[in-house]
Amino acid sequence: MLNFSPICQQVRGLFFYALAEALFTTIRSCFFTASLLLSDSKLMKCECTSSAFVAGDVAALEFLWPGPAPRGGQFFLLKPQRTGVFLGRPISAAGWKPKNAAKPLSGGIVSFLVLRRGRGSRELMDMRPGEEAELLGPLGNTWAQMDSNADTSPIALVSGGVGIAPLLLYACELGKRPFDFYAGFRTGSFGLEKIKPRSLTIATEDGSQGLKGRIPDFFTPSGYRAVFACGPEPMLKIVGDACIASEIPCYVSLEKHMACGVGACLGCTVKITGGNRLCCKDGPIFNVEEVCFDH
Repeated sequence: MLNFSPICQQVRGLFFYALAEALFTTIRSCFFTASLLLSDSKLMKCECTSSAFVAGDVAALEFLWPGPAPRGGQFFLLKPQRTGVFLGRPISAAGWKPKNAAKPLSGGIVSFLVLRRGRGSRELMDMRPGEEAELLGPLGNTWAQMDSNADTSPIALVSGGVGIAPLLLYACELGKRPFDFYAGFRTGSFGLEKIKPRSLTIATEDGSQGLKGRIPDFFTPSGYRAVFACGPEPMLKIVGDACIASEIPCYVSLEKHMACGVGACLGCTVKITGGNRLCCKDGPIFNVEEVCFDH
């Protein structure tokens, strides 16, 4: 006589597993929607107006964005309509051109620098003017929030590779405030045409432009009221350690794998001295003294 009990138990287990997974997905989706509604971020289909390679593995993209203006340090999730990936890719806003000068805080062209890394970034780099992508943003905090005690003392902006993007947008927000820009690249340079720093230091690993070496080798924080940095984590740690030793405030923009961008999936945890934070919701900018780089 056949015994169906084990089979029934297995089917029942799979049913409850599928039910629990569906419930979790629904709750997460509701949390994502609520988080989005409570923020200033928008999810919109946007037309690509420009696409061009600015370096061997870096492309500059521009999109018509009818939503709120991004601030320096904020990012978007980008996903082409013609795509084979499920999730958008987090990309920092590198520039903003308002459509109407009288209303600079809404509607315009937002620009990005995209580094070739995987399928999602390749699809973005392959986009052509006229094609559409889904943009969710602007997301995250801003350099200006960290720089609330602004005065006329000089500050330093330190970048590595495509980490230059959020600092370019912030540089355009500084107006007449003095700042020095330190930009590091593997080879050549890009993105520096529209900024007007008090001084500009370029370093390339192959010596093709500017100084030969890595940008932390040519940076010292003394004399600055604050330092703002974005780039590879080893670079941020070196710059941060130098600032801490000199007792100069330093703020760094971190990069983590993200799924939702609004804190719903809990997938971009950052270890800081006070516990765990979410890179997308609480960051991506943090005080370097709080960041546990060795985690």
